[in-house]
Amino acid sequence: MLRGVDVPVKSGLRPPPNDLRSHAMTKSHLLAGLAALALISTPAMAQKSPEAVAEAALKKAPVFDGHNDVPWELRGQVGNVINNFDFRDTTKPKPDGTVMHTDIQRLRKGHVGAQFWSVYVPSNTNEQQAVQQTIEQIDVAKRLIARYPNDLGFALTSAELESQMKAGKVAGMLGMEGGQSIGSSLAVLRQLYGMGARYMTLTHGKNTPWADSATDAPKYDGLTDFGRQVVREMNRIGMIVDLSHVSEATMKDALEVTKAPVMFSHSGVRAVNDHPRNVADSVLPAVKANGGVVMVVLYAAFLDPKLRAHGLSRTAEKARLDALYVGNPDAVAPALKAWDAANPAPQTPIGIAADHIDHLKKTIGVDHIGIGGDYDGMDATPVGLEDVTGYPRLFAELARRGYTQAELEKISSGNMLRVLKAVEAYAASQKGQPPIETPVAK
Repeated sequence: MLRGVDVPVKSGLRPPPNDLRSHAMTKSHLLAGLAALALISTPAMAQKSPEAVAEAALKKAPVFDGHNDVPWELRGQVGNVINNFDFRDTTKPKPDGTVMHTDIQRLRKGHVGAQFWSVYVPSNTNEQQAVQQTIEQIDVAKRLIARYPNDLGFALTSAELESQMKAGKVAGMLGMEGGQSIGSSLAVLRQLYGMGARYMTLTHGKNTPWADSATDAPKYDGLTDFGRQVVREMNRIGMIVDLSHVSEATMKDALEVTKAPVMFSHSGVRAVNDHPRNVADSVLPAVKANGGVVMVVLYAAFLDPKLRAHGLSRTAEKARLDALYVGNPDAVAPALKAWDAANPAPQTPIGIAADHIDHLKKTIGVDHIGIGGDYDGMDATPVGLEDVTGYPRLFAELARRGYTQAELEKISSGNMLRVLKAVEAYAASQKGQPPIETPVAK
């Protein structure tokens, strides 16, 4: 109040001259109240930390991971003799000093609600051996799940999987990694489906007799006629076509043939890291049109261009040393060890994985993104994603970048569930169609 200036006020609102302090306090209380009201009226999501947004998303929609190699780890570590194998806690170092990425405790901590267990066998195995080994891997995966009925489930359908997730179990499905598993036989394909296999990666690191791999010399320019029959029969019986590991030409051929959505069970994008295993931008529009899903891998070599460059340099150095020390191979190992000491591999930050997801969101939309960790099948991960407990950290990073809870729920499991249900629906529509027949070898 300025002395000597008559300021008209409404009756009852002007404070008495001797109560200015009280007026100030009233004003401060009013401002505090308005601030509190603003907080109350602000949407709750705006008040959540990225970690809280991620936690809420994963609680509502736990991760449905596209690829985990525990069955292969069991084959290599204990020869599939698992009656005394403790899968509740696998943090004890193995003889080689490494630690498994997966166990029941850590799956829980990582908010994994469903898992495609890979029944992988090597692509250099002859086809007859591959069929037998695939059956052995299906067997060990089923036996492992059966040993922990309170924690793990085995599902054949999306309905069974969702029911198990709601019951608090880690629901499990099986995925074959590599077309060598069917021995170039549609009959074997159908029987493996009957054993529980619900996706098949058309190739692994080597070509099959009917499809080109991403990491082998091109032979067929994609799929052969028989390869196209494989895709059609997978559609008919309800097995998901997985395009990780296949060549760009094979991706395009399969997307042209398939009548059901496809998946990439564990792949990155070439726009971020130009690795032949990753998905090129030229393929992504067809994935969107197909309704498919790219499940982003967490293997650092597929994610990080700096790590890829380091690996290529090391390969070149190894070749140089082999040529330099021809006739003296014992000299190569210490020389390569010295090179490794002088050229340590770069550390991959967690943000690189998010960069791949960002590119997919920008290019084809959030409805076509999932997660396919590749845990227990890789030797290098981003910092913070060292094992299956890392998923909440990845989702917090995405929330930090502005992904909403609803978007995170799609990435964690919603999109993969949609693809699975669509594949089942197409198979149901084909029940009247007879199996595709091919003559057996004589």
